[in-house]
Amino acid sequence: MSGKERLVGKNTPYLFIAPAFIVMAIMVFYPLGYGFWLSLTNMSLRTFKNPGFVGLQNYIRVFQDPEVLATFIRTIIWTFVNVFFHVTIGLFLAILLNRKLPGKSILRVFLIIPWAMPQYIAALTWKGMFNQNFGAINLMLGWFGIQNLPWLSDPKLTFYAAIITNIWLGFPFMMMITLGGLQSIPAELYEAADIDGASPWSKFKDITLPLLKPTLTPAIILGTIWTFNMLNIIIILAGGYGNKETQILVTDVYRLAFNFYRYGFAAAYSVLIFLFLLVFSVIYVRKSNIFKEESR
Repeated sequence: MSGKERLVGKNTPYLFIAPAFIVMAIMVFYPLGYGFWLSLTNMSLRTFKNPGFVGLQNYIRVFQDPEVLATFIRTIIWTFVNVFFHVTIGLFLAILLNRKLPGKSILRVFLIIPWAMPQYIAALTWKGMFNQNFGAINLMLGWFGIQNLPWLSDPKLTFYAAIITNIWLGFPFMMMITLGGLQSIPAELYEAADIDGASPWSKFKDITLPLLKPTLTPAIILGTIWTFNMLNIIIILAGGYGNKETQILVTDVYRLAFNFYRYGFAAAYSVLIFLFLLVFSVIYVRKSNIFKEESR
């Protein structure tokens, strides 16, 4: 074998991963680096051609902004409520679909439609349903004697409407992920538990949940990141940027960048969101101990 052939053979693995690395560099690493550099400048519409270096000044301004804390708390509430119901509803439906049911395939198709539907179409549909005078939501509430609620004009109700819409959009993802995890659990474990006289709750607590942890942990992390950065639903339902009481961190960043053209300040805001989500993901994975369990 010649020296050239040995060199090619030695570098073959790197040649295979090179296209993926190039795509990652262009689509992920470069935007991250550029965003961090942008956060250290005073880039705006006025200084677009010649931005100046300001160091950590944009980060200091973010923490000095009196609205940031309230927006952050609202974002935590938004994320927690959505992810909680995504997991709860998804887990319940997955357990239901894991049993023998008539027409289970058709039911599964109908349940996955919210996730398969484009977000903006779903959001516009729900916006019509939340219409104060003609929407289906107020029509159904009227059956119980509840008068028409101003879902899209009251900021608090708009925020609740966005949560309801996002729950409807997100639970099918958790359902399908959980269903795949349930189908990988050996049936012999449940049969042994039945012989021991275990109750349904005991089987769920001692068999189902522990064995679903490796499946649910990455799904919850992904769901948290997606929900934390969910932009479309709030912007569409709030009719643009809406009231401050409907904003979460990512919509505030979008408003700063594309409404007020404060690109450097918005970039610093985005970097802080990225770091927060990175720290949350690392801590959640460590607390869940899934890698330790899988290595045993």
